[in-house]
Amino acid sequence: MKFSQDRILTTHCGSLPRPVDLITTLHAKDAGQDYDRPQFEREVAKSVKDVVARQIALGVDVVNDGEHSKSNFAMYGRMRLNGIENVDKGVTFRRPTRDMLAFPEVYEEATRMNAARDSEGSVRRRLLMPATVCAGPISYAGQKDVETDIAYLKAALNGRKAEEAFITAISPTNLELYHRNEYYATDEEYLEALANAMNVEYRAIVDAGFLLQIDDPRLATHYNRTPDITVEEARKFIALRVETVNHALKGIPREKVRFHTCYSVNIAPRVCDMELKHYLDLMLRINAQAFSFEASNPRHEHEWAVWKDAKIADDIILVPGVVSHCLHLVEHPELVAQRLERYASFVGRERVMASNDCGFATSAAGDEVHPDVAWAKMEALSEGARIASARLWN
Repeated sequence: MKFSQDRILTTHCGSLPRPVDLITTLHAKDAGQDYDRPQFEREVAKSVKDVVARQIALGVDVVNDGEHSKSNFAMYGRMRLNGIENVDKGVTFRRPTRDMLAFPEVYEEATRMNAARDSEGSVRRRLLMPATVCAGPISYAGQKDVETDIAYLKAALNGRKAEEAFITAISPTNLELYHRNEYYATDEEYLEALANAMNVEYRAIVDAGFLLQIDDPRLATHYNRTPDITVEEARKFIALRVETVNHALKGIPREKVRFHTCYSVNIAPRVCDMELKHYLDLMLRINAQAFSFEASNPRHEHEWAVWKDAKIADDIILVPGVVSHCLHLVEHPELVAQRLERYASFVGRERVMASNDCGFATSAAGDEVHPDVAWAKMEALSEGARIASARLWN
């Protein structure tokens, strides 16, 4: 994994706006519905080429496929695992979060707005997936799909220069969340099965020569999603899941792994987000060399001080979000530069890489920023990194 040797390198969290024409087919694919696979593959191949070219044109150094073969970061896993089955459409396993309970009218209004948008047939509507459960032995069934993802990205990079490239993959912990266990005797057994299955996908990505990014929002969001637990109980939950991620990474060199956590899209008050100080030490136990995290939204920007005081291994790369996915304002490049310089001041300029807080694109929550805003933010990210680099290497 490259360090920022002579300038601040730039990257992002993985998800980038999909073309309008592709979204409907992505939804059908990840919901297990019928779709024209040859036509879909042609569309995705073109879309990945276009999104890679756009990243490079904007000055993004460490690029990916924009996750354009997936409807979102999480739901694709449903089609790559044996043992997962749909249940009745009316079933939901979600409970109100702490934030929903604290601000019920805010979330009720958001629900009404999303429902209105869905009824209008908006192409940026929410992805409404059937509830699913683990009803049998878990094993990996996505070999062809991950090989196709790899082929798309390799083809898109042919003739184009990027410092590095990565592919994202969901963590076992988030699969546990989206597909409730109704087969294994214990949580530990279920997590181990998920980890063993996802290791197949992780190894395929790294063996193909790409960096692997593990997407694990649940590490940061479990506390908010579970109102009846204490911080200490949340830490115990996280500690077991950290062990699970490490088990899923067995045999994969640490220097090939980026780890991303966040608080999901959630354009809302967010006063109940778990504070970084309560879980950073646990997260740093993950066998990854780079850590991608929210650092620019108003609820978490102050937590740079937590990183400053933390015990961080000398070869860890920090990948702070310096533009936010949950604000429609486009950050000024000077602000982006100041944020990067802040982190460089205590870990060194070589160990900082510029990113966004979380992915930009179609969201299960239905409240993501507009694609035009997302790309403007990426432009601000790159320009801010150039400003910071000019000062840090002066």
